[in-house]
Amino acid sequence: MLPLILGGLLLLALIYGPSLWVRRVMARYRSPENRYPGTGGEFARHLLKRLQLDHVGVESTGQGDHYDPMQKVVRLSPANYDGRHLTAVTVAAHEVGHALQDAIGYQPLVWRTRLAVFAARAQRFGGFLLLAIPVLLLLTRVPASALMLLVAGLASVGLAVLVHLITLPTEFDASFRRALPLLEAGYLKPEDKPAARRILTAAALTYVAAALMSVFNIWVWLRMLLR
Repeated sequence: MLPLILGGLLLLALIYGPSLWVRRVMARYRSPENRYPGTGGEFARHLLKRLQLDHVGVESTGQGDHYDPMQKVVRLSPANYDGRHLTAVTVAAHEVGHALQDAIGYQPLVWRTRLAVFAARAQRFGGFLLLAIPVLLLLTRVPASALMLLVAGLASVGLAVLVHLITLPTEFDASFRRALPLLEAGYLKPEDKPAARRILTAAALTYVAAALMSVFNIWVWLRMLLR
């Protein structure tokens, strides 16, 4: 029994550990709240103007920090859009890094954008297939057809994991090849550079946490359907 409990705890740590670490890092450097003179939103606009990317907008969103390559908009959570702390300016620079990737035609971002659109549609369809399996079994009583639906559904849902894994190099490029040089060009307080690196690492690893959660979701579906 003890090995089973320890295995379960290890699994939970692997799934939730990265997500908790990312949240902890982001929260830690939101204090002091007025460390920088401008907000994250203002800093993003400043960087975009400096990079001659005036066509890119900056918005506050409740959907999490991200760059939308379809709408050409940097979107920041309210805490980072209105915040004047280290996390706000660093995350703003990271998302501007994605806008810079888009402007220069950075191929991994192009591939991720195309695959993400396809994966989102496939994931919705896959969820529908998984929900349809019990109904199909009741109507046809043919396990083989339900198995085919199960494989198709899990494959489509699993595309989310693939998207997150493909995203990882793009995120590290945005953090350390794009955002970090911008931040180090006279914007960061010298003593904040190590912390900014941790925040940029956390910003990149956000998608690792999302990928692990996608794997966990697939496991939950399997457990439910194979009972």
